[in-house]
Amino acid sequence: MEEVPHDCPGVGSAQAGRGASCQGCPNQGLCASGAGAAPDPAIEEIKEKMKTVKHKILVLSGKGGVGKSTFSAHLAHGLAEDENTQVALLDIDICGPSIPKIMGLEGEQVHQSGSGWSPVFLEDNLGVMSVGFLLSSPDDAVIWRGPKKNGMIKQFLRDVDWGEVDYLIVDTPPGTSDEHLSAVQYLAAAHIDGAVIITTPQEVSLQDVRKEINFCHKVKLPVIGVVENMSGFICPRCQKESQIFPPTTGGAEVMCQDLKVPLLGKVPLDPRIGKSCDKGQSFLVEAPDSPATLAYRSIIQRIQEFCSLRQPKGENLVGS
Repeated sequence: MEEVPHDCPGVGSAQAGRGASCQGCPNQGLCASGAGAAPDPAIEEIKEKMKTVKHKILVLSGKGGVGKSTFSAHLAHGLAEDENTQVALLDIDICGPSIPKIMGLEGEQVHQSGSGWSPVFLEDNLGVMSVGFLLSSPDDAVIWRGPKKNGMIKQFLRDVDWGEVDYLIVDTPPGTSDEHLSAVQYLAAAHIDGAVIITTPQEVSLQDVRKEINFCHKVKLPVIGVVENMSGFICPRCQKESQIFPPTTGGAEVMCQDLKVPLLGKVPLDPRIGKSCDKGQSFLVEAPDSPATLAYRSIIQRIQEFCSLRQPKGENLVGS
C-alpha cells in the first residue's frame, strides 16, 4: 500500500475506504474492497529477512520511566562485549526514541544501499536502528497514528540490512499498544524467543506489569522474566541500603511468585547509570564494580541461558 493519510482509520476498521479521511487516498479502493485486510505479505518477507537472526528479544514495560530503554541499551552493551557475538538493537519507541542518546549516537544518519537500510554501528558487532536517526532534530515531535507507526516498524524489520545477528533486542514503548501488536505480528512467523519486562518495586508500577504479562499470555509471547529496576539504593560510603521506592506489596519478587514467572534479578539505583546514559557511555564499563553492574551481568547471563535452551516449536503467535 502507498503512504497512508495522517488520520487513516486502519484497514481493519469498518470505516476502511469509506471514512472522510479516506477521500483522495490512493489506497481508498483497495481498503473499501476488503483486500487491505488480507494477511500482510510483509509477514513472509520479514520471516525471510529474520532467517539470519538467531534470537529475538522484546523489552517491555507497563509504565514509562522505569528504565526500559536503559536496560535495553545495557543488555546490548553486555552481549556485545563478546566480540564473536553480533548484536542488533532496534528502537521502536516511535514517539519517544531515546536509544540514540543513550548509545551516544545522536546526530547519526541512516544510509541506504542496494540491500536496504544500513544500521548505525557503535562497534563492529553492535548495530543500532531508531526513528531518532530519521529526525532532523532530537527535539522534533513524531505525531503519528497507529497505521503510520505500524508502517515504520514494518520497514525497520523488513528493510534494515542487519546481516548475520546472534541477538536482536527490540526496545518498545511503554504499555500494550499498536507498536507491540505490530512487532509480535510481524515477528511471529520468525520465532520470538520472548519478552523481558521491566518494572520498579512500587505497586503503581507492578499494577501495569501484571497487564503486560497478561498481554504476553494472550498473544502467546513467552515471558523470559521480569527485571526489578531501581531496587533500593546502596550508599557508596557506608554500603547501607535504602528503599527509595518501597515495595509496599512485596515488589517484583512476590508478584513473580504469584504469577509464576521468573524474576531475572534486581538492579539497585546508582546515580552513575543516569550519567552514563546522558554521556552515551556503557555503565558496565564506566562502573564495573558497582552492585548495579553485577546485577546487570547476572541478568544478561540468565537471558543468554534462556535463549540457548529455547528452540523454535512452531507455535503460532497472534497475527501469524
